Amino acid sequence: MDKKYEVVIGLEVHVQLKTRTKLFSRVPYFFGEPPNTLIDEVVLGLPGTLPVLNQAAVLKTVAVGCMFGCTIARKCKWDRKNYFYPDAPKNYQISQLDQPLCSGGFVEIELEGAARNLQGIHRKVALNRIHLEEDVGKLTHFADESRIDFNRAGTPLIEIVSEPDMHSPEEVFAYLKSLEMHLRYIDASDCDMEKGQMRCDANVSIRPIGATKLGTKVELKNLNSISGVCNGIRHEIQRQICVVESGETIVQETRRWDAEKNTSTSMRSKENAHDYRYFTDPDLFPITLSEAQIEEQRRSIPELPFAKQERYFNELHLPYTVTSVLCPEKSLSDFLEATLAIYPKNPSASANWIANDLLRECGHQPLSASQVTPQHLADLVRLVDEGVLSKQNAKEVFVEVSRTGIPPQQVMREKGLEVKIDHDALQALCQEIIAAFPKPVAEYRAGKEKALNVLKGQLMKKTQGKVPIGALEQALIACLKG
Repeated sequence: MDKKYEVVIGLEVHVQLKTRTKLFSRVPYFFGEPPNTLIDEVVLGLPGTLPVLNQAAVLKTVAVGCMFGCTIARKCKWDRKNYFYPDAPKNYQISQLDQPLCSGGFVEIELEGAARNLQGIHRKVALNRIHLEEDVGKLTHFADESRIDFNRAGTPLIEIVSEPDMHSPEEVFAYLKSLEMHLRYIDASDCDMEKGQMRCDANVSIRPIGATKLGTKVELKNLNSISGVCNGIRHEIQRQICVVESGETIVQETRRWDAEKNTSTSMRSKENAHDYRYFTDPDLFPITLSEAQIEEQRRSIPELPFAKQERYFNELHLPYTVTSVLCPEKSLSDFLEATLAIYPKNPSASANWIANDLLRECGHQPLSASQVTPQHLADLVRLVDEGVLSKQNAKEVFVEVSRTGIPPQQVMREKGLEVKIDHDALQALCQEIIAAFPKPVAEYRAGKEKALNVLKGQLMKKTQGKVPIGALEQALIACLKG
């Protein structure tokens, strides 16, 4: 980007909430159902129908607001946003204009580190508001016609509006990944952009470096993936710089991003609030929340991924390469927690089995489909630590457990993989190594524990990796102290 200009970016992210039914009717919603089968009179806005509020959607929105440190409104109203598009069956959308359910707050983001195995810089992106509204239908355009599917219409939708507080496509990427991660963590949404569960509009402007007044913003729509959002913003930044450098004026407008052509086209001049003729919805009572209801949602928030990552660093001494895999996925970190509750002695080994072997065996299947349980993993790690099973053979045992669900002890016995150690021969080898390497022996006995690694390495060569390292270490220490 031209270093003469500062980029200012704000995002409006629409997220479908995971509720059994729609926001104002009892009709369920599932992705991929035949068109226009998940509808009723309320969804279509037929005469004589009245909306009935879905309480679960309100409480999930409150939980999202609590997670992001928002101020939760004790009372707020509903508004009708009037517009005449074919995807809005009522010709208006029930939304919230000036009394959002959640105000303020922030989203913590992690920028990419200097290297893939290093943690990046963390910072907080300020939020303006989070409000609840109903989704619209879906238009599909063909060569000679457009078709409307109202299945999605009426689905609970939260709009998360950031302040103009991001300054690069990289920050936008980190923000969207953090949103996705946090919302999945509390099961508020699956955030699958391919299924339309998370959609994003970007407001982009530029200004000279050092200026405090915001430039004219342009809204970018039709951003259907996180990479698409970033590509669209990069293109818009360069387009605006070219406009300014050519002496022209940037026009406030809404532009449509075309990912295939890597370009944008003007859709319309930017609407203002009065264009939608908002007014208070006459058919809905205001939302009224008690302190107890809000506190219940606040208490339901689990330990969040970035806080968990810090705890894993400080208490379990796990590296970033492992925590960056386990912490973003709650199912993985829950699996680790359950394993350590059974066998807490070797968190590093348990975490590595999950981050590498368990994920590899799962492939594209969810963790819940795996045959491996925390009890299985705890038992496997214990067998290796106790020297009953070598690390090499443990890999074979793990694959069989993941295929059949048979406990690792049984697999080990049936396959004849249990280590049978000749303790007299091992002790003799230890004495041989101790005699051959007096320097690391002296260092270890002087208190330098890392010197033991030199002796273990030599002993592993002698045993050709057939004896578990735990058994080697125990035998070495015994001889060194003997």
